[in-house]
Amino acid sequence: MNRRATRVLRLDALARVEGEAALHLRVEGDRVTQTRLRIYEPPRFFEAFLAGRGHAEPPDITARICGICPVAYQMSACQAIEDACGAVVDGPLADLRRLLYCGEWIESHTLHIYLLHAPDFLGCADVVELARGRRAAVERGLRLKQTGNAILEQLGGRPIHPVNVRIGGFYRTPAPDELRPLAERLRQARDDALETVRWVAAFEFPDAVCDHDLFALRDPGRYAVDSGTPAVLAADGDGPALRQFPPSDFERHVREGQVPHSTALTALLDGRRHLTGPLARYAISGRWLHPLAAEAARAAGLGDPATGARCDNPFRSIVVRAVEVVQAVEESLRIIGGYERPPRPAVEVPPRRGVGFGATEAPRGLLYHRYALSGDGTVTEARIVPPTAQNQTAIEDDVRRAVQARLDRAGPAADDEELTRLCERAIRNHDPCISCAAHFLDLTVERA
Repeated sequence: MNRRATRVLRLDALARVEGEAALHLRVEGDRVTQTRLRIYEPPRFFEAFLAGRGHAEPPDITARICGICPVAYQMSACQAIEDACGAVVDGPLADLRRLLYCGEWIESHTLHIYLLHAPDFLGCADVVELARGRRAAVERGLRLKQTGNAILEQLGGRPIHPVNVRIGGFYRTPAPDELRPLAERLRQARDDALETVRWVAAFEFPDAVCDHDLFALRDPGRYAVDSGTPAVLAADGDGPALRQFPPSDFERHVREGQVPHSTALTALLDGRRHLTGPLARYAISGRWLHPLAAEAARAAGLGDPATGARCDNPFRSIVVRAVEVVQAVEESLRIIGGYERPPRPAVEVPPRRGVGFGATEAPRGLLYHRYALSGDGTVTEARIVPPTAQNQTAIEDDVRRAVQARLDRAGPAADDEELTRLCERAIRNHDPCISCAAHFLDLTVERA
């Protein structure tokens, strides 16, 4: 390699990616020959922390993995522990859990759309600059996020790391009249969510296609959020159009591995690159969107979800997220409208020896938990596979494709500043949750 042709770029204050990472890009001539997303935060050892704990503790401990999506960790942990102990949570308790999860979808998706991703499309450095020119839009986003936070606070006790969730249900359930103020806010949020879809659908999107296998939960009859069966849509049509397997078989199909350039594990699905998250959910569960969300998707140019339409442009994932906000608002209103307070806030979950599995749809994609318990309920083994670890190889491939498409384009050659912005956008398409605290991305470009 010609050392004189090597250039290094660093961005030390990129605050629109959740966590710390670096991107290494090698360009030889006019070809991208290597793309490596290097996550270098220290391992956090949550699975080791859980060993030796009582079976009631994982929901509270795992909630601390992420301040943006703690409910996803709590719900997956509850589901897995209850599975191991043979407990079933249904009826109003299950509805309240789904409502809590919808609140997290609203606040997390809205945070991503308005504060992290929209500035990329509108030529702004950050949301502060965006607010100077589009104050009403940013205020709309903040109202939506506050509505999601209000659901978490009402049901979870506080909007970050909720404390009212427990295995078997909740420590306390609300009376129906306590949820009525949420319904009033959600009706306003419905208008804001629909306007959000219209707003982001009008952005200009680069041409791009991702050809990853799509991986999401499938829950026939409703859009999968808090439950379902893992399902795979193959990218190349090789084999069945849709195949499924139970959560207990997750680790037979999804194999994690270590790569030298990242402290985060990566994963392959049956030996192939895969993508989980909004694009996968829309393709697999779109036909069960609420009619209002489905109409918003059609109007936004995403095709007809009732016929199995899929969105293959990762830059348009922001539109799918906006549609999912409409879905979460409508689902929340449905649950509140039919809610009756259960006779008790939780079902009993007596400990027993066993292994349990849980999978739910975090805003960023499918989240898997497995716990092994001893007879007295002590956790002897824990396994957690988050969505961003699964998406790492897909993100690297999307970055490679985006940069290669720019290098192939006629006209002036792309300088490193332009490539840096493009790489950031390609990464932010997937809203990676590298950790709870987000701060910077270093980009290294090697040119030979």
